Amino acid sequence: MKSLIIEPPTWLGDAVMASGAIRALLDEIRPKRTILFGSFIATELLKSWFDEVMVIDKKHKFKQFVEFPRADVFVSFRRSFYSKILGLKAKDSYFFSKSLKGHMVEKYSNYVNSIIGKNQIYSPVLPFKPKKFQKPTIGINPGATYGSAKRWYPEEFSKVANELGKKYDVIIFGGPGEEEIAKDIEKNLTIKNYQNLCGKLTIKELCENIGGLDLFITNDSGPMHIAAAFNVKIVAIFGPTNYKETSPWSDNYRIVTKNLECAPCMKRECPLGHHRCMKEIKAKDVLNACKEIL
Repeated sequence: MKSLIIEPPTWLGDAVMASGAIRALLDEIRPKRTILFGSFIATELLKSWFDEVMVIDKKHKFKQFVEFPRADVFVSFRRSFYSKILGLKAKDSYFFSKSLKGHMVEKYSNYVNSIIGKNQIYSPVLPFKPKKFQKPTIGINPGATYGSAKRWYPEEFSKVANELGKKYDVIIFGGPGEEEIAKDIEKNLTIKNYQNLCGKLTIKELCENIGGLDLFITNDSGPMHIAAAFNVKIVAIFGPTNYKETSPWSDNYRIVTKNLECAPCMKRECPLGHHRCMKEIKAKDVLNACKEIL
């Protein structure tokens, strides 16, 4: 095959969960020219595997369509109308189907299997080396890009950090726009052995730092899936989202959730206005989960 264009999922967590399937697709097809087309976050995560990278230009979609390269095969892990239009420029096009069942890693694997004729599950794999910390280190990740309903409370994260900080160095993670949440955690910290790296890391640096941790305490988020890809121990806090579909793809984690009858609602904000799925989770619940896995 001469050329292959791959469009990964948009969000960081989905791109991580699809990474193993994308790597398998590249290894099986072995095209002479590979192009990665997608969101800035997804392309930053996977770009080292490709010959060329194109970032989606939301403001100039028509211009990008006109200039979009032709290819032998276009494989999209998205379901947008724009993706299907772009696929018209390729000899053969494939699009991810929402009818696939199971965990997202299984869905992405089965999608690629339908293209290459295999029957395997492809665990996430990332092209970065974990950082080596001088002391045992834990990470806390209070953000969640999809919406506020997925976020546990900063004051509870602080309680967990203060307790675990007696034995471990602590790093606060987070992406651009989540700096205030990280600062709210800092306000309640009594320990001194911590760093606030929220909003300060590239995708590569984020992966390298998370990959070297002894434990990662996190909301359901993209960084959670990065930790799973490196087999870092994880305590994952779930409220409105479905942990059966998006739990860490690993055997090295604990889920903290209250399993309320209104969950998983899959909403960005609590539709009932009480946010009990997160408010009822306390620091002691998370610390107990940490003790189980450490």
